[in-house]
Amino acid sequence: MPALAECSLGFRSAYLDHDQLTAQLRAWAQAFPELVRVTSLARTPEGRDVWLATIGPEPERLRPAVWVGANQHAAELAGSSVALAIAEDALRVHLEPGALELPPALLARLREVVFFVAPRLSPDGAEAVLRTGRSVRSAPRDARVERGQPRWILGDVDGDGQARTIRVRDPGGELVETAAFPGLLVERTLADAGPFYKLYPEGLIEHFDGRRIPSPHYLGDNPIDLNRNFPWSWAPGHDQPGAGPYPTSEPEARGVVEHATAHPEIFAWLDLHTFGGVAIRPLGHGPDSKMHPEDLAIYRQLEAWMTEHTGYPTVSGYDEFLYEPDKPIRGDLSDYAYQQRGALAYVVELWDLFRRLGMARPKKFVDYYAEVTRDDLIKLAWWDHDENARRVFPPWRPFRLPQLGDVELGGVDPRIGIWNPPPHLLPELCAAQAHVFLHVAALAPRLVIGEIRRTRLPGELTRVEVQIYNEGYLGSYGIPSAQALDFNEPVYASARTTGCELVDPGAAHQILGHLDGWGHGLHTGANLPAYPGTRGTTHAAWAIYLVRGAGALDVRAGSCRAGFVSAHVAV
Repeated sequence: MPALAECSLGFRSAYLDHDQLTAQLRAWAQAFPELVRVTSLARTPEGRDVWLATIGPEPERLRPAVWVGANQHAAELAGSSVALAIAEDALRVHLEPGALELPPALLARLREVVFFVAPRLSPDGAEAVLRTGRSVRSAPRDARVERGQPRWILGDVDGDGQARTIRVRDPGGELVETAAFPGLLVERTLADAGPFYKLYPEGLIEHFDGRRIPSPHYLGDNPIDLNRNFPWSWAPGHDQPGAGPYPTSEPEARGVVEHATAHPEIFAWLDLHTFGGVAIRPLGHGPDSKMHPEDLAIYRQLEAWMTEHTGYPTVSGYDEFLYEPDKPIRGDLSDYAYQQRGALAYVVELWDLFRRLGMARPKKFVDYYAEVTRDDLIKLAWWDHDENARRVFPPWRPFRLPQLGDVELGGVDPRIGIWNPPPHLLPELCAAQAHVFLHVAALAPRLVIGEIRRTRLPGELTRVEVQIYNEGYLGSYGIPSAQALDFNEPVYASARTTGCELVDPGAAHQILGHLDGWGHGLHTGANLPAYPGTRGTTHAAWAIYLVRGAGALDVRAGSCRAGFVSAHVAV
């Protein structure tokens, strides 16, 4: 059997294209067929598969599972590298556990968890970004029926294979070139003398009248944002830009929802994005006072791990990450995973660019994106010059554009340095995020068969009592709020006899109820011994049968979320 290192195609220090990513997944599946299965969630309009790697022995055996998804937004390539790193470390749990430097008890928990890893949810979009550099929010397609308005169509206009930016001299321009870094455009102030510039994406204007230039929009020629296309709180495009014509209208989103619906055992969900250096947790639609308090305590445990191992803060989506005050994001995948699938769901915006620029943290984390100053941009430009091979701010070059005349092309390429970290910073980022997520995966509920009691009674009768208990951190339901979801059934037991019979055949199927875990999150007051005491045996239940005759009783207990355990009892 090859070592894991022999199978790596370098994703921890490079951004893979679709063929390379496919080759990486297939390399694992071929080298470790007992641990890796690769299937397709969906096929895109351009003919690429949205790959899903299922990692763990006996994937058909139902047991707790976790989800890792990345690269919904086309340019956010670092998420794919981190997702692959998590997949590799999930394999390492079984193949090279000593290399992970994790406690044996935590490793034992992880061996019982299935990992679903979808490293690139928008393969068409990522391919367009990697190949041409053009701006794509999610998927590079446009099926809209309304076509009459002038708009920018992004693309390579000078034949160099790349689509970057256009700057045009204009006395009404909002931008000016700073003397502190030649070529760098910054916001104009009253003190600036000019020349001034307008900035547009490289491309051409559809329905151009020769006079009026339309304002570019980040959804201009690819109007779907996959992360607005999910069914939880979906709203149409006039209310939520990027929503698509209806929930899961896009094959990529539909594939995710179909898989999640078929796998209620998914109890934790990580959605990887860039950039910012922050973890975003629920609620997305209300303050913490509206959140289930026991859920919030478990998220505080996640926050502690994120702070310790990555340095990223953890913020409420509602309190610190709304782009517009009092206007929650609609159709978001993480909200869908938390609200509809009852998963411990969170988003990580990878790449702590703001901290590297030395910016002071604002009251609301999302304000970082709006509060970048001229001095911050100059710091970024010099960092790009000195440490990033001048990838972000390449030189401008003159060009004559048929529609606009003499312009300049180039100038800004945010792919590596703004949207994503430089490749040499990827290894540390991958290792830290994978380390945290392995801790999250270890929160899984774990049902086991406990004590088995047999009591002989007159008349060839035997009373059989089988204890089922949960030795995992989370309850059999996952996060506490998930108990309210219809699909999240309580633990039940089913019995089958061989050579004997149940006195009451109706007792073969017994509802035992949900079983609590031992964990309760952080900062709940449980550590304070002012009033000593814990819960009773809410983590355990008994299935009890009255059997006539000699033979065997086979008991299977569990639920669709917690998985199943079995006991063979000689009678």
